[in-house]
Amino acid sequence: MSASSLSFRLAVLFALIGIILGVYMAASHNHTLGQAHAHINLIGWVSLFLIGLFYERRPQLDNSAGARWQVIIYTIGAVVLNASLAALLLGNAGAEPGAAAGSFVVLGSMLWFGWLVFRNVDARG
Repeated sequence: MSASSLSFRLAVLFALIGIILGVYMAASHNHTLGQAHAHINLIGWVSLFLIGLFYERRPQLDNSAGARWQVIIYTIGAVVLNASLAALLLGNAGAEPGAAAGSFVVLGSMLWFGWLVFRNVDARG
């Protein structure tokens, strides 16, 4: 599977989770998880979809193992970060190391993506 296809599919899953969480918060009038909701939508849905668009525009990169692994590692970090953040917001202070680890995995994967972008964008864009 190409990196863009993987990225698009995972982005849609994050969007669904974010929407379901938003509907739950609205129905329950409990917005405790609002920050997690925002992170799920931005780190999961928006960022992964934009990453997929970049890869789709560069077919040789899109079909590379490096791009696929970047998406996979980014997604693992996003899941760990968001689950840990939700646990923190619900009062579980023990989830802080998970949030930190997930944040660093997302950061590292985004640095990797940035390196791929700078290596694969010519002067014309």
